[in-house]
Amino acid sequence: LLALAEVCGAADKLTDITTAIDKLDKIGLEKVAEELKERGLGEKAIQTILQYLDIKGTGESTLQMLETLLQQNEQAQKGIDEIRFLLEHFNHKDSYATLVPDFTLARGLNYYTGIIFEVKAAGVQIGSIGGGGRYDNLTGLFDVPGIPGVGISFGVDRIYDVMEELKLFPENVQAGTKVLFFNLGKDESMAAYKLMQELRNRGISAEIYHEQSKMDKQFKYADKRSIPYVAILGQSELAEKKINLKNLSTGEQTVLNWSDVSGFRF
Repeated sequence: LLALAEVCGAADKLTDITTAIDKLDKIGLEKVAEELKERGLGEKAIQTILQYLDIKGTGESTLQMLETLLQQNEQAQKGIDEIRFLLEHFNHKDSYATLVPDFTLARGLNYYTGIIFEVKAAGVQIGSIGGGGRYDNLTGLFDVPGIPGVGISFGVDRIYDVMEELKLFPENVQAGTKVLFFNLGKDESMAAYKLMQELRNRGISAEIYHEQSKMDKQFKYADKRSIPYVAILGQSELAEKKINLKNLSTGEQTVLNWSDVSGFRF
């Protein structure tokens, strides 16, 4: 990209050029050309940039087209050599991924000092789910100079959207809680909370419904989250120090003394 700016005779407009290029996916080629014109680039420079953006492919021929366009520029050759090195050392047969050179990427050039990359999921319409690159000077900001590195970050929300679109979530993905204690009042919930903690201490995943509510609503919550057991502790159970345990898959109900709850086999 620096070489492109130099070949266009606009090295001082590198940021303007990369900012416009970075919008290519959103606004298209014509709008990029308009923005470059608004930023003071001449017609010849804009045509060179449009030729650059039109270079697409995966093989050596793509890099040769780039070399021809950028006129053996020293900066260009350095960048092309780095890309060629990666492509030559990447074995598609041993990987689920496909590595494709994309000369339109322009990720924070004040931050990165070398190769930059983005990660996309195949077979979905969602954009990149991760990105990063090479930086030589980052550690210097923390008074630890001279340590180059390569970093990458992923967007969890984007990955979630990809998994949803590809239907990769198993149906029982949220089936973690084994026992849901109903919340049927202040005193009742306090007693239920203590019993819940006993189960947790045994390594049994349990929770108490987050607010006092109608039983029907709490049953629906348990059903939606595929929780196999509900533990009902109302006024009568509170008085008798018992709890009503219901298996939602079989409908079987068991009344237990509080002292027996921690020993029940779920």
